[in-house]
Amino acid sequence: MEVRIGVREVAREISFESDQTGVQVAAAVADALRDGKVLDLTDDKGRHYLVPAAAIGFVHYGESEKGRVGFGAQ
Repeated sequence: MEVRIGVREVAREISFESDQTGVQVAAAVADALRDGKVLDLTDDKGRHYLVPAAAIGFVHYGESEKGRVGFGAQ
């Protein structure tokens, strides 16, 4: 699953692949925002990403898109 996190007042977003399901990601985001704590997500290599709830601008998650090759790829 691809996860992208926008951080307030930061130009670049955090982007990584995760083995967590969409339900797990959504629950972690909801818990962090509700409690005002830290969002803790893990990528597919076991690294943790910690983002303070107050700094979260957006969280986008979904299945990864396969890379397209060639001129006629749509």
